[in-house]
Amino acid sequence: MKIGILSFSWHGKKVAKEEVRLVRVAKKMGHKARVIRVYDCQLLYDGKNPKVLYQGKKFPKFDIIIPRPMILMNVDLHVSIIKQFQLMKIPVVNGYMPVMRAKNKLRTMQILNHEGIAVPTTIVLKDDKYLEDAVKRVGGPPVVIKTPFGSYGAGVVLAETTMSIKSAWSFIKNNTAAGMVLLQEYIKDANGCDLRVFVIGGKVVAAMERQAQEGEFRSNIELGGKGRGLVKIDHQVKKMAIKATKVLGLQVAGVDIIISKKGPMVIEVNSNPGFKALENATGIDVAEKIIQHAVNYAKRYKARNG
Repeated sequence: MKIGILSFSWHGKKVAKEEVRLVRVAKKMGHKARVIRVYDCQLLYDGKNPKVLYQGKKFPKFDIIIPRPMILMNVDLHVSIIKQFQLMKIPVVNGYMPVMRAKNKLRTMQILNHEGIAVPTTIVLKDDKYLEDAVKRVGGPPVVIKTPFGSYGAGVVLAETTMSIKSAWSFIKNNTAAGMVLLQEYIKDANGCDLRVFVIGGKVVAAMERQAQEGEFRSNIELGGKGRGLVKIDHQVKKMAIKATKVLGLQVAGVDIIISKKGPMVIEVNSNPGFKALENATGIDVAEKIIQHAVNYAKRYKARNG
């Protein structure tokens, strides 16, 4: 099977290690695989069927494409290429709409809340005249302040005093094109710890506990957090991760869950989750599971659509 790994890495930058690993694992499993860079793609509209050119030439033939959209700005524009592939009848893991839902923290929050999935109390704010009231409603200070788009801990700040809340609010609002900010309840009893639960095809395949480094509240591995593999995963946590992935329409996702006195809560759902640290912490070959799911999905897609 021919598998394309769609990389959103900027020109001049190396592709992510996970993307290289996916290619190597796919080849080891007997498939043909290569990385395709988004910035070498051109979308063509000529009144006929939608097309994508690659480096100015006909796009290579693939049975399945696995996008890795590491995008924080102008997300809808950049990930439109995923929709283009879907219009070309090329199956993708994950699809355009699920990626858009997961990339937009506000949309994610709307869906999770509507589906009865526990999340930290959150208020979306556009005008600072409501800031004081919003802080009280989320139980602060302290509060967590977020941009609507972001991953790997980017665009997330813990503000512990009234003065720092006002400063952080002003800085984030003035430096994001969205013109709005998310204020979120700070779960103090989590002590900088959360769970990364990896879901593929509606099943939990691996999980780890992440602990933030001293002086930091964000547990992201990219920010110095440490991961510890979990052999046994709480049934409620597993059920929550699977449901969060399902309601967003994702096939592959990394669900971040924080444990509070009120129970587990989803803090983020990632549509392009890193898995290098997870593999190191658990010893589980996550890349192989992603490739196998993609292959199975491509076979089902072909059987349905010919």
